[in-house]
Amino acid sequence: MGNSTKSTKKSSSSSDYDLIVIGGGSGGISSAKRAATLYNAKVAVIEQSRLGGTCVNVGCVPKKVLYNTASIAHTISHDAKYYGFDSDASSHCASTFDFTSLKRARDAYVTKLNGIYERGLLNAGVEYIQGRAKFVDDTTVQVMSVDADDESKEIAAAPTPIRTLTAEHIIIATGGRPLMPDGDGIREHCINSDGFFDLETLPDVAVVVGAGYIAVELAGVLNSLMNCRKHGSDGDGGGEVHLVLRYDNALRNFDEIVMNGLDEEMVRAGIHIHRNTGGVAKVELDASNPSKKNVHTVSGQMIPNVDVVLMATSRIPNVDGLQLTENTSVQLNPKNGTVQVDEWQNTSSPSIYAIGDVCGKVLLTPMAIAAGRRLADRLFGTVEMTMAHSKADYDNVPTVVFSHPPIGTIGLTESEAVSKYGSDNIKVYRSTFSNLFYGVFINVDTADKPKTKMKLICAGPNEVVVGLHCIGMSVDEIVQGFGVAMKMGATKADFDSCVAIHPTAAEELVTMGTWGTSPQVSGAIGSSLNSSRSNL
Repeated sequence: MGNSTKSTKKSSSSSDYDLIVIGGGSGGISSAKRAATLYNAKVAVIEQSRLGGTCVNVGCVPKKVLYNTASIAHTISHDAKYYGFDSDASSHCASTFDFTSLKRARDAYVTKLNGIYERGLLNAGVEYIQGRAKFVDDTTVQVMSVDADDESKEIAAAPTPIRTLTAEHIIIATGGRPLMPDGDGIREHCINSDGFFDLETLPDVAVVVGAGYIAVELAGVLNSLMNCRKHGSDGDGGGEVHLVLRYDNALRNFDEIVMNGLDEEMVRAGIHIHRNTGGVAKVELDASNPSKKNVHTVSGQMIPNVDVVLMATSRIPNVDGLQLTENTSVQLNPKNGTVQVDEWQNTSSPSIYAIGDVCGKVLLTPMAIAAGRRLADRLFGTVEMTMAHSKADYDNVPTVVFSHPPIGTIGLTESEAVSKYGSDNIKVYRSTFSNLFYGVFINVDTADKPKTKMKLICAGPNEVVVGLHCIGMSVDEIVQGFGVAMKMGATKADFDSCVAIHPTAAEELVTMGTWGTSPQVSGAIGSSLNSSRSNL
């Protein structure tokens, strides 16, 4: 059973546990710890792989480490000379960067986090069971043995159960995994986003296939790191990154200002974008050099001599082997296999719930954490604690894409706002500028400097801010605070009433348009327009 721990708590019912959580990712752990610590519930978490789920092991955390690395590499190899640093600094970057050492440090940090999660469960009194879970019925789960070193993302039933557990409540928090598309040679010769984090060395030529945020993030990381080598002493050590899109653009579900803005910056950065390809039809080994691959698209394009082909086209929920449709009344979405839930995270079974990516809605780690905590409140809280009717709010969720440059977005896109409110009932504010950071790039034409783009979408006569979209330097650290304002119903006048912090990029969001001319109505409980504090 690997690193399993026992709970000394007693169940409040005739079941073995008050709550069983299947899946030890961020959402599952948050609900388990909340139930155990705040409500003294007897809780078990079943996890077949490493604690922390996708985010910690093959997602947010290792990706952000590489994003930071790529940003540093770009600063040294490209930007430092404009700030007076010796141009040899770029050569130093190319000659001293050790990707293998970085991978060891990154992996060690992830392992440390795995231990922190395990100790967190232990300190909360949650029993941690390492194994694969399978439903016997709506309140009973069997745990199957699994090798402690098994890193498989497949959730498959093992032949012999080692424990059978019952619970009054069971939460499915098994997350999702990359789906490798069909095509000749694709499964044999390509990696997915999980495999990206197993790379020991940087490729010379990489192809990233996909149009979502995972694809653009990894393409940006590879491009910055590989092209650091262009600035070596010989000047010819750089690499090529190709982004293969089925249609015209990446991030088609995002607002056009960030979709088009990222497209412009990826082209500026030297990423080769292949548009309207219909996807990849075939990947084959090069006949003259079997260490290289040739990528063929549906449209007939061919990308030769590729070292790494990374498929980032889609993800699927981890439900295989849980025996949900066979042994429970839980219903799955027939289109994508996600667990169907209502706004309260209820499934069609009265004792089974689901949170996080396995539900297919707002696939973000903090969203899964919020849903897990609110569900624990509802299941174990009381009316007196005002927790009994808690549920997660899926509106106005701040989202960041760690592309190069980063994207921050909250709320409705312009097209969504038009559909919801009508074109006559919205007002849009836009701004495009070069960050002050590029002010000393005196030999670079303004048109060639990276751009920051921002948009506010306001609705109704009071100009309530219903959409905020930014791309550019530091926007990933800017949008969180504006998310608070939008959750409170801020209007354009509320934004204008906040004195700008100068000089920053963020100040653009509180100075757009003709300042102070929006309807002087606040969305706050206590208006900030005239320094009122009536809500205190």
